Amino acid sequence: MKKKILSIEEQTALMRLLENRFKNNPQRHPDLSWKTVLDRFESHPEKLSVLLEMEQTGGEPDVIGQENQAVIFCDCATESPSGRRSLCYDQAALDSRKEHKPKGSAVEMAKSIGIELLNEQEYRDLQKLGAFDLKTSSWIQTPSEIRKLKGALFCDRRYNTVFTYHNGAESYYAARGFRGLIKI
Repeated sequence: MKKKILSIEEQTALMRLLENRFKNNPQRHPDLSWKTVLDRFESHPEKLSVLLEMEQTGGEPDVIGQENQAVIFCDCATESPSGRRSLCYDQAALDSRKEHKPKGSAVEMAKSIGIELLNEQEYRDLQKLGAFDLKTSSWIQTPSEIRKLKGALFCDRRYNTVFTYHNGAESYYAARGFRGLIKI
């Protein structure tokens, strides 16, 4: 997957947007400074195109933590990213549909963007930073044992509680998308 090289104008606009979001949501990353994030971008400028695509598909990426030296960006849009909805779970699920196929799959779209679907624990950890998916739901990484049986998992937040559900992997809904993360 070859990513687009951003122009200076695109880089500047994206960096300004990310910095504003970072500063406006300190509860998501209480122990990190913007300088730490900038240092990571200097080491990995190619990741800016991934963050731009996360932004363009409605994800509103923001820093949610750090793992070793890596800074973790995650989709922090209030609802599942609008440009990543109405997707079945993965390519096998898409291929299994005989009619009324969705435009694609969550797993394949995540790969094309350069991000990973959240696993269940990451999704639950994200919910500690804010209230997400109050009207939508998001596919999450599904264990192979469930996937072999043609199922897939998704989560949402209702009644101030995070719920994990199952569905056929080939299903898709206008209110179900996916959230992703990237470690830079």
